[in-house]
Amino acid sequence: MFHLNDGKTETAEQLMRSRYSAFVLANGDYLMQTHHKSTRPIAEKEAIVKWAKSVKWIKLEVLKTTKGLKNDEEGTVIFNAYFNENGTNNNIHEKSAFIKENNTWYYLGYAKN
Repeated sequence: MFHLNDGKTETAEQLMRSRYSAFVLANGDYLMQTHHKSTRPIAEKEAIVKWAKSVKWIKLEVLKTTKGLKNDEEGTVIFNAYFNENGTNNNIHEKSAFIKENNTWYYLGYAKN
């Protein structure tokens, strides 16, 4: 749904969930569009898409959200994203930082602390 409306989400968690779906779909354009311009890895887009296509995504588990609500300007989401790569189950554990600019949430990158 958010992939069709240019990533317009009300919360940081919604954006994080939509970005997980974009990894499942290997939608590099959406991943770049929803990544804040100050940290956007344009040069790595092809590699990210290639990797996203090469794994089997299993599930997303949101562990904790701090701020990131409709009236906030920043927030963090801690999650586990489970996938299978070459027959081995793995997961990405991350505390992601998000920022809202011009009423639009963006992924900034790994949150410090």
